Amino acid sequence: MREVLLEVRDLAKSYGKRRAVDGVSFHVRRGQTVGLLGPNGAGKSTTVGIIAGILDADAGEVLLDGQPAGTRHHDTRRRIGLVPQDLALYDDLPAVENLKLFGALYGLKNAALAARCAAVLELVGLADRARDRPATFSGGMKRRLNIAAALLHEPALLILDEPTVGVDPQSRNAIFDTLAALQRAGTALVYTSHYMEEVERLADHIVIIDHGRVLADESPAALYARLPARAALHVDLAEALSGELAGELARLPGVAGLLGEGPAWDVRLQDSTQAIAVLDWLRDRGQVPVHFATARARLEEVFLDLTGRSLRD
Repeated sequence: MREVLLEVRDLAKSYGKRRAVDGVSFHVRRGQTVGLLGPNGAGKSTTVGIIAGILDADAGEVLLDGQPAGTRHHDTRRRIGLVPQDLALYDDLPAVENLKLFGALYGLKNAALAARCAAVLELVGLADRARDRPATFSGGMKRRLNIAAALLHEPALLILDEPTVGVDPQSRNAIFDTLAALQRAGTALVYTSHYMEEVERLADHIVIIDHGRVLADESPAALYARLPARAALHVDLAEALSGELAGELARLPGVAGLLGEGPAWDVRLQDSTQAIAVLDWLRDRGQVPVHFATARARLEEVFLDLTGRSLRD
């Protein structure tokens, strides 16, 4: 059995004169969760559409288990599940009837279809609401039913495009539990989100694209290592820090950056062990910390460092 399930090779796609995807390549192993990140307009959605077989690429190829995938390769496409950002549900049909409809599109019928509907409803925690209409569901329940519909045919690869938009923390955790169970069962996941903390929690590999090109294709640890600051110290002082002392603090060995004003400061550190030295330095100069907290570098910092901080439409 091949370890690599999905191979994306040199994808390209243009809309008129605009190059939406420009040579995107990456791969996904069995049981792996890959976070696919990018700013608005980066080419992320187009890449997902090509992988899922919704869009044709102008160039490049998508392979699943070594076999070509795409709009013309129906057998391979059937091994891919897609959870779209926009809910694909019929509000006035009971949840289980929604699933039967989608299951029939995959060729499931009779006892096999009934068994799969029951299994996926149990997996997403909606077994007790099978006969209820989605119109009566919360946003989080609808999202979970959306995931269930994409799992009916037991896909080897599940693509999730912003699956937690507008859901409450409890529903978000329920979705995470479902995805963890799928990963343990060997399902490969491609997860797109603008919530960096979600990707940090779920993904064991991250691909960042912008302007249609891959900027990073690495483990989270490798991405964090790109930053000059590996950790951070937030400190609230009893009194405001003078400009002179702030300048001295910024030049301390191990300090990679300084942000703040008055009594509240964020000190970026090359290593978390240097936090103690910074606190001692402040106390030696009569600056009393009334509160402090340490943290590691965040994925959001890596993302902004790679893609820039300017607003996108």
